[in-house]
Amino acid sequence: MHIAEGYLPPLHALAWTAVAAPFVVHGARAVVRQVREEPETRLLLGAAGAFTFVLSALKLPSVTGSSSHPTGTGLGAILFRPPVMALLGTIVLTFQALLLAHGGITTLGANAFSMAVVGPWVAYAVYALVRRIGGGLSVAVFLAAALADLATYCTTAVQLALAHSDAASGVAGALAEFLAIFAVTQIPLAVSEGLLTVLVVRLLTRVSPAELARLGVRPARQEV
Repeated sequence: MHIAEGYLPPLHALAWTAVAAPFVVHGARAVVRQVREEPETRLLLGAAGAFTFVLSALKLPSVTGSSSHPTGTGLGAILFRPPVMALLGTIVLTFQALLLAHGGITTLGANAFSMAVVGPWVAYAVYALVRRIGGGLSVAVFLAAALADLATYCTTAVQLALAHSDAASGVAGALAEFLAIFAVTQIPLAVSEGLLTVLVVRLLTRVSPAELARLGVRPARQEV
């Protein structure tokens, strides 16, 4: 989930903002460079941002009384690399906080770090590793999107545990509680997001093969 407005102590909120800020600034430069060097990918870049906005806005109730949702950052990380998603993800989170009351402004830095930084880097690392060892594109995309989703929620659980440690068991106990709450709904959502991302990539290989080849996603031989 996005951490709600006011749910983090001020020092925690400032600290996570300071940690996320360099990634977002670097991401802004990466987006400018991407658009300047390959202007024909602007439509695909916008689609990656829209995909993240739509999926991460699907706030689903959890049987535990919490809420969960997909993140959608894996697709953009695969197509444009993690720095680009640091900016796109932060823009998405800002609009959701302002327009949908989903997340918050004071918690924007923490949410950006988990969803726009950690998630995309995990996605790209998994994707690159699977491709390097000879895994197919569909397998690599599925694992990248699913594990990026789970990594985002693990990071959020750590952030909440640090801010609201258990009186008896401390941070470790609080972390176990938050992870258990998220696991019930987030694991099925991660699998679903992985499958959906595979379908989107397959569609893109049919309608935009040249753009994907230029981005280095589609292999030389036509396999998905």
